[in-house]
Amino acid sequence: MDKIVIIDFGSQLAHLIADRIRRLGVYSEIRSTDIPASDLKQYKGIIISGGPASVNDPKSPQLDRTIYEIGIPILGICYGHQYTMRALGGRVAKGVVGEYGLTQFTVTKNIGVFKHLEKKSYQVYASHFDTVEKVPEGFEVVGETRDDKMSATANELRKIYTVQFHPEVAHTECGMKILDTFIEITGSKRDWSIEKFISEEVASINKKVDSKKVFMLVSGGVDSTVAYALLAKALGEDRVYAMYVDTGFMRKNETAQIKKSLEKIGIKNLHIEHAEKEFFSALKGIYEPEQKRKIIGDKFLEIQRNVAQKLNLNPDEWLLGQGTIYPDTIESGGTRNADKIKTHHNRVPEIEEMIRQGKIIEPIKELYKDEVRELGAQLGLPEEMVNRHPFPGPGLAVRCLCAEKEDGKYEKLPNGHLLPIKSVGVQGDERTYRHPFVLDSAHDWNKLRTISPSITNTDSRINRVLVEISGVKIEKVSITQSYLTPERIAKLQEADALVMDAIKDEKSVWQCPTVLIPLSVNAEGQESIVIRPVSSQEAMTANFTELPWEKVEKLAKDLMKIHGISAVFYDITNKPPATIEWE
Repeated sequence: MDKIVIIDFGSQLAHLIADRIRRLGVYSEIRSTDIPASDLKQYKGIIISGGPASVNDPKSPQLDRTIYEIGIPILGICYGHQYTMRALGGRVAKGVVGEYGLTQFTVTKNIGVFKHLEKKSYQVYASHFDTVEKVPEGFEVVGETRDDKMSATANELRKIYTVQFHPEVAHTECGMKILDTFIEITGSKRDWSIEKFISEEVASINKKVDSKKVFMLVSGGVDSTVAYALLAKALGEDRVYAMYVDTGFMRKNETAQIKKSLEKIGIKNLHIEHAEKEFFSALKGIYEPEQKRKIIGDKFLEIQRNVAQKLNLNPDEWLLGQGTIYPDTIESGGTRNADKIKTHHNRVPEIEEMIRQGKIIEPIKELYKDEVRELGAQLGLPEEMVNRHPFPGPGLAVRCLCAEKEDGKYEKLPNGHLLPIKSVGVQGDERTYRHPFVLDSAHDWNKLRTISPSITNTDSRINRVLVEISGVKIEKVSITQSYLTPERIAKLQEADALVMDAIKDEKSVWQCPTVLIPLSVNAEGQESIVIRPVSSQEAMTANFTELPWEKVEKLAKDLMKIHGISAVFYDITNKPPATIEWE
């Protein structure tokens, strides 16, 4: 089988490149930067990924540069573009302004990977600050943006091509055509599919599990349900025992609904563990997001062990199953050069140690959400379950922000308000923990979709832009000291139920976190709500969804009726620079 390799410089999008290549019918693999050139001769094509480093940093990761001499077609993306230029004699400098998010790219020569594109402008997704200012001998500049005049190059003789933007991201409108053309240049056979993945993974599961059984943690979400179905297909249902933990952080009435759904698809060995008190107790007085995720991950393991003991399950005869997918591992810094965005609850240190010991099985850990949905359909799961909105493993705990005090100072700016709280984001493959900004602007999507990225691109303090939707004019703000309590979660459950009901017919919404933030507007001791509808395919990138304003304003009025809510905001930030979840 022909293969294309992605050399990973630590990009948060490296596996998205692999996903796209597989979607185009060619098997792809990820390899680290220390791979020798001699090992690359088995591949039909080489793609060099982006990454969080600067090529001008002496400590930045390096490649065996003889890869450029082995005669295999190469495509450099983002950092891979800059690295290739510098490695072959070009020059890279710090840009005047960064490009983070959507920008316009113009094809100036339709050769190489652009040979099937017209000479015109295309919307592309970029995430960088450094830029190429001199190309190596033998290379031509074949495309540009307003702020980067050497954003794509080609050496037709050596079949080496580079682009500063990210063709793998869905929001790059010519991206799939560029990757498809690169595959064409490599001459690869297109014989990879999800059906092939199923047959290979079933064999892999049987080999890893051997004569043991699997104790599978299920949440009722897409990932864990599909992972269970694949394990059951490989091992038979009698060898897979499912446990659902009610943490107290589920959606309103969700435990009863999930029990019904899981039983409906034939999960027989299902144990429901009510652990609400344990989780609230463990998280008492905790406000820092990473700490919350670690405590939740550790508590899941503790409960799993306790339940296994109660059920007299011999640990030597069982593996722990998880529905981890690839975005969970890379946002935790799970590739060699990757910058940690946030720790997933399935990637706390104890889990990592169990993985090293071979005690955990994660049958879908190399797949993206779109592939997981396709896999679920292939396994016969019902459509309403396969296309369910994603929901984080830690539940509403990571949508209920906590605060001990102000994180920075409130600042009134000419066009809005810098808030004294922070949320997680990702820019240029690096984790950010920065302030949200509330924009004073009319409710006009045409204006907002342009203004939002311009703010995050030009003010390094900001990684998230909001607009107020409940009609409240912000005069002053304060932080309400808040932790995870049953009362706050109940408030968030009520808000989440209203939001989910309002958007149930909005097909463009892929996911919609409802977030409770300890921000009191024009009052003391109150809180605010943020709604975050996004459109995506695979969770690695996302665009905020533009809902009808009439619906938005009605929803805001309903949310303002919840006791203790002082304002309602709409998150109008793409990913990047903001992650989908706030924590």
